[in-house]
Amino acid sequence: MLSASAAALAQSPAPVPAPPAAGVSAGTAERRVNFTADQLIYESESDLVTVSGNVQMLSEGNNLRAERVVWNRRSGEVRAESDVRITNPQGDTVYGDSIVLTDTLRDGVIDNLLLVLEDGGRLAAQRGERRDGYTTLNRAAYSPCAVVDENGCPKDPTWKITAVRVTHDPVRNRIRYQGASLSLFGAPILALPGLSHPDGSEGGGSGLLVPDLRFSRSNGLELSFPYYLKLAPNRDATITPHLYSDVLPMLEGRYRHLTELGAFQVGGFVTHGSRVRIDSEASEEELRNRGIRGYLEANGRFQLNPLWSVTAQGRYVTDRTFLRRYDISRDDRLRSVIDAERISENSYISIAGWAFQGLRITDVAGQQPIVLPAVDARFLFADPLLGGRVELQANSLAILRTEGQDTQRAFAAARWERRSITGLGQELTLTAYGRGDIYHANDTLLTPTTIYRGEEGWSARAIGALAADLRWPLVGPLFGGTQRLTPRLQLVATAPTKNLEIPNEDARSVDLEDSNLFALNRFPGYDRWEDGSRVTYGVDYALDLPRIAIRTTVGQSYRLDDKRAILPPGTGLDEQFSDIVGRTTVKYGRRLSLVHRFRIDKDNATLRRNEIDLVFGGRQTYATLGYLRLDRDIDPAIEDLRDREEIRLGGRVRFARYWSVFGSAVVDLTSQREDPTTDADNFEPVRHRLGFAYDDDCIEIGVTWRRDYETTGDFRRGNTFLFRVALKNLGR
Repeated sequence: MLSASAAALAQSPAPVPAPPAAGVSAGTAERRVNFTADQLIYESESDLVTVSGNVQMLSEGNNLRAERVVWNRRSGEVRAESDVRITNPQGDTVYGDSIVLTDTLRDGVIDNLLLVLEDGGRLAAQRGERRDGYTTLNRAAYSPCAVVDENGCPKDPTWKITAVRVTHDPVRNRIRYQGASLSLFGAPILALPGLSHPDGSEGGGSGLLVPDLRFSRSNGLELSFPYYLKLAPNRDATITPHLYSDVLPMLEGRYRHLTELGAFQVGGFVTHGSRVRIDSEASEEELRNRGIRGYLEANGRFQLNPLWSVTAQGRYVTDRTFLRRYDISRDDRLRSVIDAERISENSYISIAGWAFQGLRITDVAGQQPIVLPAVDARFLFADPLLGGRVELQANSLAILRTEGQDTQRAFAAARWERRSITGLGQELTLTAYGRGDIYHANDTLLTPTTIYRGEEGWSARAIGALAADLRWPLVGPLFGGTQRLTPRLQLVATAPTKNLEIPNEDARSVDLEDSNLFALNRFPGYDRWEDGSRVTYGVDYALDLPRIAIRTTVGQSYRLDDKRAILPPGTGLDEQFSDIVGRTTVKYGRRLSLVHRFRIDKDNATLRRNEIDLVFGGRQTYATLGYLRLDRDIDPAIEDLRDREEIRLGGRVRFARYWSVFGSAVVDLTSQREDPTTDADNFEPVRHRLGFAYDDDCIEIGVTWRRDYETTGDFRRGNTFLFRVALKNLGR
């Protein structure tokens, strides 16, 4: 018999011939066990090794710790007792009172065990057995929830799954149950026959995800049961049947794929039902007109090489009310695009195609544009010309309509810009711009708005502009912080330009605001150009204090000639003096953010635009306020953006640590004074939402009530209730 003291542990473990000493490696070349302990007893006659006191054994990446270990070198059996812990190479840890293992430390039988998975989940059982990496537990319970509180005191997990038998499959990375049931807050609530789920390790696996439950007036009670399919490490799919009490079922599917060049996904919904016109209630004839209804969407991006990439998105729906009826989306226009881009340090090229599907009452299907191709190329030159930089641009566009005007456009432009600092610290920017356009249009009479048509056939124009922009930042201290006052003056001179003879496809909705006050062209697109000469003046102000930041800008422009502008009345730009526009931003740490945009009528100081966005609070408790009032009195015959007044409210209050209540509302405040064509009565709720939620480290429970106040086709105004339970770390 051989005994070794704890002093021997100070030596580094090293292979020695048997019998082993404490703090050594033992075994054959194929099977080596490293171990350390406070005391070692070796019985040479029986080839039995007994180690005790802070025992640590390591074999093939498996680590065992215990107070006492008896190793039978002849049979290969290892019996560990008292505070036993085993960790495998995957990071899973097993705790038990006593464990009988093979000398590889991989397989064995354990009493009163606790298995802690790599992701934090726990499996506890009266008895467990492990063979070839598979773990089988009897009379077991699983939970990913914490079992101690913030003070380290024991507590019951929020939810757990108990079962007669549990098997952990490391090959498929799944945990399977027999005779399972779910307990929530200590009370059993649901039997779970045939339950299995991924173990949380990398790769996951297929399985049923958390169902959704909701109720709406349009569809009645809805149950959805998503099923996740792990097709490969880079491919997966989700199939979700939706069952309704008032309408036929609907099937939802989504497929995702990651490739060497990028990723894409395809999703959709399909059902069978009645199609109802968006501007009508469902009549008996329309209810009998049943057919396939559905929605398809796809998107993806691929990086072909360091310069070229392709981005694509496609969306299509069978009818205008499908998305709203089934609460999929509230979009009123669907866009599909494919865009090939080349981006380098000094150049940009885009070759794209666009298609649109309008879902509003006023949208005419044949008037929706198909843009193919849309080409834009820009080049910057490193060598400056006269101390400034040069940008060249080429652009072409072809717009087709099945029952409307077709337009083709091509232009080439050059822009020279030079920025310098004067001796007084002023920033001076000089700009020269030139462009030549060629247009072709046919079927112009099919465009209902006359000033958008342009001339039939071919037309051309030339554009030239010069501009000087002067800023003078003045910086100084104030209230223990820094303030910056920057007066700004801009002069723009443009030769007379053809406009009404040119079709207008991309410059229709124009409005004066702080973002375009100093722009060279204040139309939003290329088809209209603001000619003449003007001077624009304004001031920027900034104040930075500890935790407080204030930014404000205000300005106005003056046209140097009295020629009538092509900008329509109501935009704030139609007369010699423009309206006054500005924006103010106030931030207080991370608790307060206020943005106010405004446009003031130059003649009577009426607020033509008043927009407020306020966010107050933190991540857990916050309140939002949005207010918009547009009072521009623009002729409805030339612009489809109506005057409007609305208020948006939202917020969330967190209380009792895990509980929160939340809500939001949108109210239409428009009256006939703002929009003579509206039916609103100055206070018309659009929709509101109210709910509460419980959210801790392993479960999320939420109940939401939403009410819509507008009936559109087969989407009926009324209440929608959504109940959701998400068991965290269960499923993928």
